[in-house]
Amino acid sequence: MIKVGLLGAGRIAGVHATAITSNPASCLAAVSDFIPEQAAKLAEQYGSVVRTTEDIIADDSIDAVLIATSTDTHSDLIEAATAAGKAVLCEKPVDLSLERARACQANAAISGKPVMIGFNRRFDPNFAALKRALDAGEVGKAEMLAITSYDPAPPPIAYIKVSGGIFRDMMIHDFDMANFIMGDAPVHVSAVGSCLVNPAIGDAGDYDTAAVTLTYADGRIATIRNTRRAGYGDQRVELQGSEGMLQVGNLTENLLVKSTTQGVSSAKPVLFFLERYMPAYAAEWNAFVSAIQAGGEMPVTLADGVAALAMAEAATRSAKLGLPVSLADV
Repeated sequence: MIKVGLLGAGRIAGVHATAITSNPASCLAAVSDFIPEQAAKLAEQYGSVVRTTEDIIADDSIDAVLIATSTDTHSDLIEAATAAGKAVLCEKPVDLSLERARACQANAAISGKPVMIGFNRRFDPNFAALKRALDAGEVGKAEMLAITSYDPAPPPIAYIKVSGGIFRDMMIHDFDMANFIMGDAPVHVSAVGSCLVNPAIGDAGDYDTAAVTLTYADGRIATIRNTRRAGYGDQRVELQGSEGMLQVGNLTENLLVKSTTQGVSSAKPVLFFLERYMPAYAAEWNAFVSAIQAGGEMPVTLADGVAALAMAEAATRSAKLGLPVSLADV
């Protein structure tokens, strides 16, 4: 049984607590949070106990930690946990600073302990099926990739101010998805951003609407589109290959389609990422546990997290400069 310490007790920590306790090979040994009442509530819900982060990391009986704290703590906690001999699953991004993330990667490697970054969308059953079909050669060689990720509503402005911006906070999932599907990082990143949803987001120094074009050394192209306001929700991937196309459309709230003389209608897409990607979060945790048990490499590595953050940094620079940015330059 893998004993797990959960660092953080916010919204996403609850999702992870469900995954941890649903896997018969893992148990939730302890929960920590800087708000004790929040930690106590989550611990009680899942039959665990509250301890400090320091105590969890120092406890040799705890095998792994799941880091679901604020982004500015991720690198420090990864380093402390791996130095203490624990396996780590950490929510994205590794850090807001690319330089700090690279230092974390180097420091964590010293311990030899496995670190997995929480890019859960790789584990979405439908996106994973697209990747398998591409790798099996079902549509030939990948040529163009299009990723659409629209959130139903923007987060609070207080969160925007500390998020690192739309490219580091939101689109970073799509950068990793592009790397996952294309099997490589691009050479150039070209980004544009606007503030069309809420002027306060622009006042906070961020965009709420953004698009990025990625170009690869062999000429392949990927495009990513994000908005923080699409009341219907939208999560789609389309891959054009040399011999055909692979598409993953939206998941709808139900499969009912009504067809009448007035037209054809169906349910709207599953709106929020917590509902849309719940199966992916469970599959992500199961993959983490399996990798620990097998003693193999994590399916999403710290290097993958650094690579996606480098693309976010390049996109941020490109949007400010109005010019393409070479990934090698960041």
